[in-house]
Amino acid sequence: MTVTVRTVKIGLGEEGERHNDFSGLWYVLGMASTKEAELRMQLTAAMKARDSKTANLIRMINTKITERRTAPGFTGEVDDALVLDVIATYKKQMEKAKIEFANAGERGKEQLAELEFEVEWAAKWLPQGLSETDLRAAVEKAVAALPAKDPKMAGRVVGAIKKEFGDRADANLAKKIAEELLAT
Repeated sequence: MTVTVRTVKIGLGEEGERHNDFSGLWYVLGMASTKEAELRMQLTAAMKARDSKTANLIRMINTKITERRTAPGFTGEVDDALVLDVIATYKKQMEKAKIEFANAGERGKEQLAELEFEVEWAAKWLPQGLSETDLRAAVEKAVAALPAKDPKMAGRVVGAIKKEFGDRADANLAKKIAEELLAT
């Protein structure tokens, strides 16, 4: 069992009040991943900069991580893979919401900018996806490996792509390319 100790630097403020200064310190409650610690440090920095947009977003991500940690049946530790999975799931949710708000027209304009910010922030945390050129090459290879060219086999191609590249591959784009190649 690993025990992590929280380090706190206590000092006097400008007017003599006591305060906790967590700046630059890597502190963790319980066992946590390095990505979780990075989130905490970014939250602290956002709060100091009075960047409520980023701070609220990080708080939401931390809430989602806590939900996973306390979910029935969860065993083990919160590791970097879980943190990245939570961020990826959140990003997908925001991308879907973006489409809905875009369809709302003028009423959804304000929320659309917020969602765009959240999607961009989450994308910075996630590994880069395959480019369309690389994805097309992989789909062409998977189509060539098929026993027959039938448009109904697009799902099989997408499955092979997802198995090989995981979340780095855009399943919708892979399906579109596969259908295009299988139709000819």
